[in-house]
Amino acid sequence: MENILLIINVILAIILVILVLFQKSEGGALGIGVSQDNFMFARTAGDFFTKATAIVATLFIICSLSLTIISRGDLVSETSVIDKIDENSEDTPLIPDNNN
Repeated sequence: MENILLIINVILAIILVILVLFQKSEGGALGIGVSQDNFMFARTAGDFFTKATAIVATLFIICSLSLTIISRGDLVSETSVIDKIDENSEDTPLIPDNNN
């Protein structure tokens, strides 16, 4: 199940990037001077891409959260991270003295 959700998550991420790249720029700071208003159905295409981006982004977030919840069940917390640091600090070698 986790592998299927991971594949779906990658596909949704690719689709989301493509949808964002297809949308027209609202700022116009990097525009060459060609306006999208001259093209036929420019407004409806923008509305479609905006709605499609919102839907795919929502599916991506839901898929990511479900992946986190599923993978969280596999984790077994036996000791604290602080306990592991205390255990490892006893095994550290001593710094040799400088013989100058």
